[in-house]
Amino acid sequence: MPGPAPRLLDHTQLVLRRQHYSIRTESAYLGWIRRFILFHNKRHPRDMAAPEIEDFLTHLAVEAHVAAPTQNQALSALLFLYRRVLGLEVELPLNNVRARRPHRLPTVLSRDEVHHILNNLTGTHQLTARLLYGSGLRLMECLRLRVKDVDFELLQVTVRDGKWSKDRFTMLPESLLPSLSDHLHRVHQLHQRDLELGLGGVALPTALESKYPNAPYDWRWQYVFPARNPSRDPRTGRIRRHHIGPAGLQRAIPRAARLTGITKRVSCHTLRHSFATHLLENGYDIRTVQELLGHSDVKTTMIYTHVLQRGGLAVRSPLDSPVRASPPIRQGIPPAHSSPSPP
Repeated sequence: MPGPAPRLLDHTQLVLRRQHYSIRTESAYLGWIRRFILFHNKRHPRDMAAPEIEDFLTHLAVEAHVAAPTQNQALSALLFLYRRVLGLEVELPLNNVRARRPHRLPTVLSRDEVHHILNNLTGTHQLTARLLYGSGLRLMECLRLRVKDVDFELLQVTVRDGKWSKDRFTMLPESLLPSLSDHLHRVHQLHQRDLELGLGGVALPTALESKYPNAPYDWRWQYVFPARNPSRDPRTGRIRRHHIGPAGLQRAIPRAARLTGITKRVSCHTLRHSFATHLLENGYDIRTVQELLGHSDVKTTMIYTHVLQRGGLAVRSPLDSPVRASPPIRQGIPPAHSSPSPP
């Protein structure tokens, strides 16, 4: 006799994991679905449809004052619930419901500003920030790096399962080799201590652990930036050492910018923006920069041509153009070198 049907959120979690959504997306989607149900006084989503979804999204925009990307994430979570979990097609006028993301230019730092910020950081925060700027990595791409993804011989970093589940290569700055090598030596010692205590395992992507049971304890699969303490894996319940969380660096970089006296709004992603802009300033081809950043469309990369050291659209103002010296022309008086007009 079959057991009781799983609760809606538990079933949604199973579907998210079966389709290999990240733990961060899983947490966000479940949060939005729970909030949607509570907003409508705990009615079951099967008893609701497009009007209730529109009411919830309107509430988020008008009363909760959420940003457009946040509202779109909530809509994506609800569409996942109805289409992938409940098997119901929701007819929504998406052009009216989905919020338009504002088109804003990225904040870019000068080279001096970048180095001042890096010098105001210490320890692991400084190393991760230097890697963000030196390799053009997104924050979570950096924190999820495994030991095997860093190639000291080829000066190359392999980004696995990046945005849109794409892999790519980017450069490893040569100036980082000594500090990164020392860091990995300390991480290796930490891994050895974990193995002696019967720990030392990490989570592996997809079903690799069932295929290679010893891989979680292999040095090559360990995180480059491991957490200070082991923790319980929310998916398997096992005690493992995860990578460090993003919150520490997200606080440290803006704090370092304030200490430097920079008035721009600086975040971890600002270092990636600066990486791209400085490569273009150095004359590198935009297609090369596109590959290093992992952009699907070169139009996304072209935004950095708008924020080069010159002003709007990287065009030099005519006021800054050199002026050739020439004698003044007075009205009614021909220049001295002109031949006289015939009588």
